[in-house]
Amino acid sequence: MTRPFIHRSPMPGLSLSMGITLTMLCLVVLLPIGALLWKGASFGLPGIWDTVNRERVWAALFLSFRLSLFAALFNLVFGVLLAWVLVRYRFPGRRILDAAVDLPFALPTAVAGISLTALYAPNGVLGHLAGEIGWRIAYTQWGIFIALVFVGLPFVTRTVQPVIEEIEREVEEASASLGASRLHTIRRVILPMLTPAALTGFALALARAVGEYGSVIFIAGNIPLVTEIAPLLIIIQLEEFNYDAAAAIGIAMLLTSFAMLLVINLIQVWSRRRIGYV
Repeated sequence: MTRPFIHRSPMPGLSLSMGITLTMLCLVVLLPIGALLWKGASFGLPGIWDTVNRERVWAALFLSFRLSLFAALFNLVFGVLLAWVLVRYRFPGRRILDAAVDLPFALPTAVAGISLTALYAPNGVLGHLAGEIGWRIAYTQWGIFIALVFVGLPFVTRTVQPVIEEIEREVEEASASLGASRLHTIRRVILPMLTPAALTGFALALARAVGEYGSVIFIAGNIPLVTEIAPLLIIIQLEEFNYDAAAAIGIAMLLTSFAMLLVINLIQVWSRRRIGYV
């Protein structure tokens, strides 16, 4: 009698590693989100709506998500271009530039905020130059945008860079030999291969920007209804021991972020299927 075939994983200790992974996932992700939702449930939907449905809260939420989306879109374009330059070209200082991309990862967010404020404040180097042409950066929404771009750029660049390294130059040469223009090659050959990775980097940059606090708080100015971000409102409510209001604002941010990331993931799935059909 032949024994039934049992599919074994090539990786040893699958059960142990899966158990550790699920445990860490629950401790780091699911339990904090569950605690937030539980706190909101004890507060009640009417209480959550009464807290969120205020002009100051709506202004902060709209500012945070709007500037985060703009910063992520900027990083999507510039991050892909930067990754392409780092992979495809050799020039003096390329290794230094490549290492500088990871600087926002290593730099504490508070230090980044202080540094950006020192640069773009009216008495700073770049802020003084901008002031001479009548443009103020620090303590405005432009300053928040620059801070969000700074912290989100590495996510796009580092996500797209390995994909570009795998694209053979022969693919471009074959497209050119068939009579395709450079623009047509980029649009029909290169971009479809980069789209899934670029969207992943875009989603990571957007998620980082939405919850960013340390690098924004110094350069924003924190003017209610003008430059006040949603994470600051949560901190204010926590300092006043108003945990119900902090949870309500956090739930509003959570649901909005989930909806935005869901749309991005759906677009990513569609792009992968489209590549499969091409």
